[in-house]
Amino acid sequence: MDNILATYSLSIGALGFVAALMLIQIVISDAIGIMGRHVPGTPVEPNHALPMFRASRTVANTNESVAIFIAGLLFCILMGASASLTAVAAWGYALARLAYAICYYANLQTLRSICFGVSLLALFTLLIGGAFF
Repeated sequence: MDNILATYSLSIGALGFVAALMLIQIVISDAIGIMGRHVPGTPVEPNHALPMFRASRTVANTNESVAIFIAGLLFCILMGASASLTAVAAWGYALARLAYAICYYANLQTLRSICFGVSLLALFTLLIGGAFF
């Protein structure tokens, strides 16, 4: 077990980074909601011009893909995939999600979509890497 942890320590670090990023996204969304006096439990107006909408979508979109990231990372580790490929894909996902969040908060739509695409590419790389490398 110690050998596996040592082999994939960079990838496991990316997992921790993603967990911290998710926590920060929740805090930002909550802070924007509090400052905007948003009533908890009520729908957020679907308008990209509103910071509350962008913050809540950032959280929701990360939640939509994080299970695939975790499953893909575990798949690579359990299959003994290349540690370097796994680390590159894991950190690619993590950093793309960070850039995605920043772009969403700043309402940079085209750049946000590019970051989303990079995160999807990283997820595919994890799944392909676990199966073939």
